[in-house]
Amino acid sequence: MATKLSIVTLGCPKNQVDSEIMAGILAKGYELTDKPEEAEIIVVNTCTFIDPAKEESIETLLQMARQKEEGVCQTLIAAGCMAERYGQELMREVPELDGVIGTGGVAHIAEVVAKAQEEKVNTVGQVSLDFLYDENMPRIRSTPEYSAYVKVAEGCDNHCSYCVIPQVRGHFRSRPEESILEEVRQMAREGVKEILLIAQDTTRYGLDRYGELRLSRLIRELTQVEGIEWIRLMYCYPELMGDALIQTMVEEPKVCRYVDLPLQHASPRILKDMNRRGTAEAAQHLIRKLRAAMPDIRIRTSMIVGFPGETEAEFQELLDFIETVELDRLGVFVYSQEENTPAAKRRDQVPEDIREARRDRAMALQQAVSARRQKRWLGRILTVLLEEALPDGRWLGRSEGDAPEIDGQVYVEPGEMPMHPGDFVQVLIRDADSYDLIGEVVL
Repeated sequence: MATKLSIVTLGCPKNQVDSEIMAGILAKGYELTDKPEEAEIIVVNTCTFIDPAKEESIETLLQMARQKEEGVCQTLIAAGCMAERYGQELMREVPELDGVIGTGGVAHIAEVVAKAQEEKVNTVGQVSLDFLYDENMPRIRSTPEYSAYVKVAEGCDNHCSYCVIPQVRGHFRSRPEESILEEVRQMAREGVKEILLIAQDTTRYGLDRYGELRLSRLIRELTQVEGIEWIRLMYCYPELMGDALIQTMVEEPKVCRYVDLPLQHASPRILKDMNRRGTAEAAQHLIRKLRAAMPDIRIRTSMIVGFPGETEAEFQELLDFIETVELDRLGVFVYSQEENTPAAKRRDQVPEDIREARRDRAMALQQAVSARRQKRWLGRILTVLLEEALPDGRWLGRSEGDAPEIDGQVYVEPGEMPMHPGDFVQVLIRDADSYDLIGEVVL
């Protein structure tokens, strides 16, 4: 009888893809289970992006460590970004850990699991961060069968002053175009209808490998894959979102009228101190251009409040930007003082209570903005991807303006025809709040 193994995934979709690759590798020798309490081996794929992510990773590791005392777990391994960053400390502070493997060790997970059952093992620092998966690696997707993440590149070269990603993920490196295309073809044959293109900096795709930006060309190739209906762009840095990419979005109906643009702030001084290349004026110009080309586009961004030295006046610049630009979706993060980053060494850290209060104020403002933006869909018919039947008879789904997990949903009153997860239906929108839409199926 095969040994049961469970992978617990924390953090972003990029981490999720790594877990899916590890699951594919480990499935050859172990029985995978999504119930850690039943597993004799537990792998926790950790996150270290900001303080709450680190706290969740530590708490999860400690919870899984208790399985060694109270459950059937015999081997516990930490993987991923926190493991890459704090491998030795984790081994010391969590004595129940049997192994640590960083982001560069994904392809070696089977060897680490095997060795960790015999002795303590720590591969951090021994394995290069140059790992880049390809279409030939086994992968067991954890997303619904109709939707999948496709990582087009790994690592980051931007070196924002607050961020540790280059330290834990390595330099930016694009996958070969043909590798991505073949992976998507395989996914389409397996029933995937929606692909979400992800990277730390998706718009930079191809620059390192081909000497030119290739995202637009890649997308046009992907639209030719039979069975793929939606192509969604995530993590697009605004300064590299040029006219060719916008034109591709306009001309290719399979590309969702949606884009995720991480802007981070609106104050010129704060953006400079963050080592961000863009400006608020350039961001506004891009947003106007996107909306002129695609009036129905939904634009998401993320902002950081409480960056070192942020004054009340500079925070007000951010609020003014939020109110003026009226983004459809906004995530606001409290600045996290990440050690070994330039921003963390500054002495003008903003007190935690002020950071949190500013986040709350920004999100309250955005809630009102979102409510206004949502009303424009009233009386419109939207294509909705069905995901889940609810006990009250309604369905949950997503429009092309809703990325899974992070955006809103559409509550759908069913029609006469049979409905299944993964179906695309036409929905007349009857009601809306700041996040979700409510409608009914129309023929």
